[in-house]
Amino acid sequence: MTEKSYHHGDLKNALIQAGIKILADEGIEGFSLRKVAREAGVTHSAPYAHFADKQAMIAAISTDGYRKVYERINAVIEQFPDDPLRQFIETAWVYVSFGFEEPDHFKITFSGSVEREREYPALVEMTGKTFDALRQLIIRCQKSGLLDSGEPDLAAVTVWGFVHGFVHLIQEGMVSHVVTNRYTKREMLILSLNQFLKSPLTEDPRDGFILGSGK
Repeated sequence: MTEKSYHHGDLKNALIQAGIKILADEGIEGFSLRKVAREAGVTHSAPYAHFADKQAMIAAISTDGYRKVYERINAVIEQFPDDPLRQFIETAWVYVSFGFEEPDHFKITFSGSVEREREYPALVEMTGKTFDALRQLIIRCQKSGLLDSGEPDLAAVTVWGFVHGFVHLIQEGMVSHVVTNRYTKREMLILSLNQFLKSPLTEDPRDGFILGSGK
């Protein structure tokens, strides 16, 4: 096999992409840095320039997944700086979008496959930053009257758990076709988020939703 040539930063990303594919195809039991190197088209020793072992690589894959979510959340906040309702809806949507645009990376990121997570500072930092971004969003929504007051950490866990479960149920084909034939994923998400809001959302053909008292 002809070995590929990468710049230093490109090699790490290529290895991460190869690692995602191997994990998706063979699971953690069949995962090895040797297989990753073969998939990426580099020498068997090349991955060790970036990863001490396979757990370090899985941690890097998870870190990269959290980074993508964090960056998407920040982009939403910047796009709608004075609109906590839109921030709430679009933050949920970018999480769902990641799940369907990159399903393998999404599943690995949140699989809990990293052993001794605290040994990987970059992962600890990124998981903390991502959760804090969601927590701060919850606080803004509470202050604006969109969400009930309460412990923001627990509210953030509840919302995150709901949106993650939403992705999982659809990915696994566990949502009735009666529902999926009637609504798009985005419509399902927006209408389901009514469960958290103090005032219900109603559909609007211009932007997908408005805040009001519609049934």
